[in-house]
Amino acid sequence: MPTLRDDPQDAETQSHKLLVRGAFIRKTSSGVYSYLPLGMKVINKIENIVRKSMEKYDSIEVSTSVLQSKDIWEKSGRWQNFGPEMFKIKDRHDREFCLGPTAEEQFTNLIKDELNSYKQLPLNLYQIVSKFRDEKRPRFGINRSRDFIMKDAYSFDVDMEGLKKSYQKMWDAYVEVFDALDLDYKIVEGDSGAMGGNISHEFMALAETGEGEIFYTENSNYAATDESAKFFLEIDENEEEKELELVETKDAKTIEEVSNFLKIEQNKCAKAVDLLVKGEPVLVIVPGDRELNMAKLISYLQVPEHEIEMMDDETIKKITGAEPGFTGPKDLKEDVRVIVDKSITRYKNMVIGANKTDHHYINANYKRDFNGEVCEDLLTAKEGDLSQDGKEKLQLARGIEVGNIFQLGTKYSESLEAYFLDENGKQKPFIMGSYGIGITRSISAIIEQHYDENGIIWPTKVAPFEAWITLVNKNNEEQKEIAEKIYNKLLDAGIEVMLDDRKERAGVKFNDRDLVGVPYRITVGKDAKDDMVEFSKRSDMENLKMPTDEAIEKIISSIKDDLCK
Repeated sequence: MPTLRDDPQDAETQSHKLLVRGAFIRKTSSGVYSYLPLGMKVINKIENIVRKSMEKYDSIEVSTSVLQSKDIWEKSGRWQNFGPEMFKIKDRHDREFCLGPTAEEQFTNLIKDELNSYKQLPLNLYQIVSKFRDEKRPRFGINRSRDFIMKDAYSFDVDMEGLKKSYQKMWDAYVEVFDALDLDYKIVEGDSGAMGGNISHEFMALAETGEGEIFYTENSNYAATDESAKFFLEIDENEEEKELELVETKDAKTIEEVSNFLKIEQNKCAKAVDLLVKGEPVLVIVPGDRELNMAKLISYLQVPEHEIEMMDDETIKKITGAEPGFTGPKDLKEDVRVIVDKSITRYKNMVIGANKTDHHYINANYKRDFNGEVCEDLLTAKEGDLSQDGKEKLQLARGIEVGNIFQLGTKYSESLEAYFLDENGKQKPFIMGSYGIGITRSISAIIEQHYDENGIIWPTKVAPFEAWITLVNKNNEEQKEIAEKIYNKLLDAGIEVMLDDRKERAGVKFNDRDLVGVPYRITVGKDAKDDMVEFSKRSDMENLKMPTDEAIEKIISSIKDDLCK
């Protein structure tokens, strides 16, 4: 238990700092960590909680190799589409593999030759193994690392009704898991992204340091990630259309500059986002006061994120005939794909780039003056936006994604030719679901919600030890005898207990005890001669002097109460 006094220099979050200082983890390279004994104890606790809930809700544990063949990923279409996050390797025979970032293909391939009848369904299989993703910027310690432990499960059903039941079971299992981990979380609508499928939800542990943003309403059940949040945009659609006019906007390129120059609100100045999608130019038009939501665009285009990039200046000049900053959907020099957010079709008399240096059009209206394919929603929500029903304002919070569930449908079963025979002897693809829990990421989330200036405050169910005995003076026989008596009594009662009998100053032991964050503590000090000890809880740090036997009983009953919750 080599605890540290100082924070690691590269740590940005409290969980990262405290895990390193408290001797739970050690960094071995960028985004890669080793787990020390205390860290392993916490991992094992969380895994056991997950196993208990998964098996309660009819999921069976298996284990598949993290070394996955290129062949199955090519069949699903994700060998190229998954992107640079995938670790790819070759064996000595030049056969290609990846270190599994997820396991939809692996599980589909596993069951395709094992199940052949509807009578064998439904089936839900899970595993707890390491996953590997070559993060561009590993950060926040084990919260975004290249090697992480994950529980992933996969359901196989005969129809969509069966999938909905499996999905609800996993939903209920996840609620049970995250309640047991004592997390404050929200269940939000998610973006399926590279996973596929149309319906997904994420379990977001609320944390100010969380990378994810969620939008929610106070009095309804609506909650969604920033990638998928929907909202109602108030627009005056009754404004009378005016005549289109070309105006000079000398040196006004940005939305703010154009808005100030023309004295027209930013929401009525159309923003053209110049992109290259698989090398082809694409213009996306959104209101000037809003940001393009890349997750929504990716979902609409059905292309991987790494195949979308910003357009270079030379391409902009080629397709518009103008300097960057004056791009618009009218009078393009080449046939370019133009995508407009639906809100653009509702605005009247907008400002658009004229594809002419130092010029814009005013009073431009969709259909009359320009065209483009309409996408229902490409916009990023803002705090204060109205909910879709227009009744409440969206609130914003940050969170750590600790779990996700997806309704995959037949995306993987069809591509990997995984079929079963129904009751009529007809061949059909399995209807699949996918369900993940970040085991190591949950550790970060728990700490972000349970710490103070002295260290971690572990919930009892996941603490590395449930009780901690501090022997103040190792050389005092009375103290030593009582400390060992307490230790053995707690062990006999099934309590996981640490006896700190190091040859260290009392202050060092107390600091380490607070840092590591074990929930219940007994201090054996100078009052041992009177058979008295100090009892305290890590959560309130209040020291209570009491007889030894009373302290033992108090710890046993307190821990049993905690574990039964």
